[in-house]
Amino acid sequence: MMDEIMSAVSGEVFAVWFLIGAALVFWMQAGFAMVEAGFTRAKNTGNILMKNLMDFCIGTVVFIVIGFGLLLGEDVAGLIGKPGLDIFTDFANFDWSNFVFNLVFCATTATIVSGAMAERTKFLSYCVYSAVISAVIYPIEAHWTWGGGWLAQMGFHDFAGSNCIHMVGGISALIGAALLGPRIGKFTRDKAGKITKVNAFPGHNLPIGCLGVFILWLGWYGFNGAAATTVDELASIFVTTTIAPAIATVVCMIFTWIKYGKPDVSMCLNASLAGLVAITAGCDVCDATGSIIIGAVSGVLVVFGVWLLDNVLRIDDPVGAVAVHCLNGIWGTLAVGLFATDTAPAFARGFGDGVAFGANQIAGKGLFYGGGFQQLGIQFVGMLSTAAWTAVTITITFLAIKAIFGLRVTEEEEIVGLDSCEHGLPSAYAGFSIMDISNTMTMEVNENTNLGTSDYEAASPVQKAAAVQVAKAPDVEPTGIYKVVIISKLSRYEKVKKAMNDLGVTGMTVTQVMGCGIQKGAGEMYRGVEVDATLLPKVKLEVVVSQISVESVIESAKKALYTGHIGDGKIFVYNVDKVVKIRTGEEDFAALQDVE
Repeated sequence: MMDEIMSAVSGEVFAVWFLIGAALVFWMQAGFAMVEAGFTRAKNTGNILMKNLMDFCIGTVVFIVIGFGLLLGEDVAGLIGKPGLDIFTDFANFDWSNFVFNLVFCATTATIVSGAMAERTKFLSYCVYSAVISAVIYPIEAHWTWGGGWLAQMGFHDFAGSNCIHMVGGISALIGAALLGPRIGKFTRDKAGKITKVNAFPGHNLPIGCLGVFILWLGWYGFNGAAATTVDELASIFVTTTIAPAIATVVCMIFTWIKYGKPDVSMCLNASLAGLVAITAGCDVCDATGSIIIGAVSGVLVVFGVWLLDNVLRIDDPVGAVAVHCLNGIWGTLAVGLFATDTAPAFARGFGDGVAFGANQIAGKGLFYGGGFQQLGIQFVGMLSTAAWTAVTITITFLAIKAIFGLRVTEEEEIVGLDSCEHGLPSAYAGFSIMDISNTMTMEVNENTNLGTSDYEAASPVQKAAAVQVAKAPDVEPTGIYKVVIISKLSRYEKVKKAMNDLGVTGMTVTQVMGCGIQKGAGEMYRGVEVDATLLPKVKLEVVVSQISVESVIESAKKALYTGHIGDGKIFVYNVDKVVKIRTGEEDFAALQDVE
């Protein structure tokens, strides 16, 4: 009797956990929205938020009508579930928990695609293909694995969706981005049309992107763990779901540090997600050793994936969705056939006799744990068949949308931004300046500009004049008002400000500007691509003096700006008295010749 009571209590507890897990997976929509928004440009943020909202909302509509039946309806020949509308006709006996749980997974599949096609896709077209994924493409292939279909009957194992969700979303993203074409300016071409350079488009808000990764990682504990039925299973899944992404991130940090000279922030954020994607299929049947290896491979694979798309396939994926979800979805699916072990608490529940399998079916142990090639072969069959189904159906979908509605916005709309053109939203950041006014940006200097000495006192007049150009110091009269405009690098701003204060200048107007000249920006890397910094951030200081000597202002500014390179700064001097007279008509226009 006591065993029966405890079993009933345990069943109720895990039924509640099942729904809590579904809520965590729903919360992942916020994570996807933050990652995608943070890794793209500010002018498209509202469009991205809208798409991630509509993923779930449109997905719910079509999942009610057809998707749920195709996924979990009565099996028809191992291929599809029998469509039905039991949610309307027999609500009292409807499978509410499974509906909600599978709905949030379905929405995840659709939202993966938006990141790779971000910043140039028509919103209407996005809504259409998102609906098709949620209504047909995902439910049918997921039925093969989770609805009692033919892959389930073989013993194919994908516990939480490396194959059914992430690889499917990643393949859809790859094909969509390829058909859509790259964003304007992503690739530089020569006169013959050959690509000569890949250009980086840094994300506008990495803090939001990072927050999104943490939200996704938290949600992944529900994503992977919601179907657990015992405490041991759940705890084991939490362990593997923690180890793999952590290892992936560490490996990616080391790899990018070696490859690019510095650890890449956005790539490491992608690596955390890549490790989570890869462990998702086998999180219930892998041990710590398997999780470490799976995560380590993911950390390198995500970097390779980004490089592959940019430099070989020439496909523009703004957020790295293909590298994270497609490549690591494939890797995670196959990894089950390598690392599945019967020491994992959930293994016995899924293991079968070759004919009948458990709730989370698996035919045997992995290759590296003494199981031979059986499970690995089954994983290959499941992965390839799911990939083929997805590639064919999503290609037909995209081509049909392209012919009927068009996939891509116009060139003008893309340049202006989708927020304004698609949604009438001037900015997702209304009331806030998106210009960087910090004093922390440092730029490396082109060595061709080196003048031979960085010591101002040791520099010759010619070297000083080449480094800081003065246009040009007038013959200053004892009295008069002069305006001095100083163009400074960000890194020298504090020195110039202190020099002016030391002279007794207490008021300055400071504006951030962009400039270009012989100096170039740092050869810095963003996701393995050199950032093109033709326009450099500068600071413009405007000072009006009368009692203080103009010559002393010029000399102090030159000394503060000087680093020994051409283009250290520029100084412009205006005689305010003459400017005022000319503007009021008190002097002839020819007097402009005297105003510097």
